[in-house]
Amino acid sequence: MESLVSPDWLEAQLGAADLRILDATWFLPADGRDARAEFEAAHLPGAAFVDIDDVSDPDSPYPHMLPPAHRLASRMQAAGVKDGARIVVYDNSPLHSGARLWWMLRSFGARRVALLDGGLAKWRAEGRPVASGIADIGRGHFTPTLRAGAVASKREVLALVGSDTEIVDARSAARFAGTAAEPRAGLAAGHIPGAKNLPQAQLFNPDNSWKRGDALRAAFAAAGVDLARPIVTTCGSGVTAAVLLFAAHLLGKDDVRLYDGSWSEWGADPATPKATGPA
Repeated sequence: MESLVSPDWLEAQLGAADLRILDATWFLPADGRDARAEFEAAHLPGAAFVDIDDVSDPDSPYPHMLPPAHRLASRMQAAGVKDGARIVVYDNSPLHSGARLWWMLRSFGARRVALLDGGLAKWRAEGRPVASGIADIGRGHFTPTLRAGAVASKREVLALVGSDTEIVDARSAARFAGTAAEPRAGLAAGHIPGAKNLPQAQLFNPDNSWKRGDALRAAFAAAGVDLARPIVTTCGSGVTAAVLLFAAHLLGKDDVRLYDGSWSEWGADPATPKATGPA
């Protein structure tokens, strides 16, 4: 199974016994939208809803950080995910939050996990079937094992400032520059010194499908990112950083780590160096 599957492919696979479809829609609190309620109103047939905030570390002071293995296992089991299943993740968010769950599952050892190209928006625009309510999908049995090197810590990122590693920030240009307020209170403005800015929305076509090939490479190049170098992705809280990581994956670059604490951790620490202005 490819890492990015088309609506045509997925519609033909609906109902397959080894297929699990997961809706990972997530919004910022300021968006005023309820992801679970929107799921209950309309979702892909057979899909289960996965709450990004719930499938996170409850003991971390930072939002939706990578959970301990037992918590991910219980949430995936409740969503009907079994070891060895083909998993397709999608979302209906401008933040493209499905990439976060794709990264989490891959980081914990899932081998056959993909994103639906274009998400629910493209699926519905093409007149494909949707369901409502919450169906009984049964329980699964998922055994996660965290892969070494998937996550970069604050200490590790501090050591990378000024090195040949590309630190790439998925936030908007205004938040990166420090001219727009952060959506979470108590955070400094700006970015990690030396970071490049590639707002995640620039990786998509007007129909919400992913850019591919030369168009995707051009987006990284325009941000000044050298794909030949090691990369760490970051954002506000680790969600859209996964969008950049998935984009690099589409280009065959898998030696990319995600700074899970991102600006929620870095911007809250008065001791970390910070820069403002454009990249």
